[in-house]
Amino acid sequence: MGKYVKTEIGISTLLNPVPVVMISCAGKSTAPNITTVAWAGTVNSEPPMVTVSLRKSRYSHEIISETGEFVINLVGKSLAKACDYCGVKSGRDENKFESCSLTPVKALNLDYAYAIKEAPVSLSCKVKSVTELGSHDMFLAEIVGINASSFLLDDDGKLCLDKAKLVGYSHGEYYLLGEKIGFFGYSVASKEVFENRMGYKKERDKYKHLKEQNIKKGKKY
Repeated sequence: MGKYVKTEIGISTLLNPVPVVMISCAGKSTAPNITTVAWAGTVNSEPPMVTVSLRKSRYSHEIISETGEFVINLVGKSLAKACDYCGVKSGRDENKFESCSLTPVKALNLDYAYAIKEAPVSLSCKVKSVTELGSHDMFLAEIVGINASSFLLDDDGKLCLDKAKLVGYSHGEYYLLGEKIGFFGYSVASKEVFENRMGYKKERDKYKHLKEQNIKKGKKY
């Protein structure tokens, strides 16, 4: 059988990889809660909007339906285990912030929801509509505020998400994002732009500088 010969394997939710995120929320009179979601995605740029899909049976579904707000917390490597835990345990039975030793902090521009302090990036979201799809309800929401950990910003204030060591989800498994192989538009970029954006020139200049320094010190290179 040739490498590119296709085999029918049935119909399922096989779009992969997908982001895995921790959704935090809080009711008007209930403690903050966290649930883990893989069905989340960007759907619009202006205004910035996202969707998350939840089963009606989920505790977070109940909370978000009440308040109309939630926070999408991106997951770095250090949060991976807590992320998985929050996906298999219910907030009806325990306080998952306490169980995972995480810190709830008031979310930017929201009235009820809390963000996860330990998350590298937290997106405050306000629900615009809810669509019943079948097994899940899809919450369409506008992003109304974003907090990012200061260590993700370089000296020029640019957000460097590679420093967050983000985790993705593919076919039931968690993966740490790996090697950078390109950027938007790299297929048509000039060699100079490609090398600058990929950091190759910076690495060559660094290597050249170290070599010159060692030569000055009389070291063989």
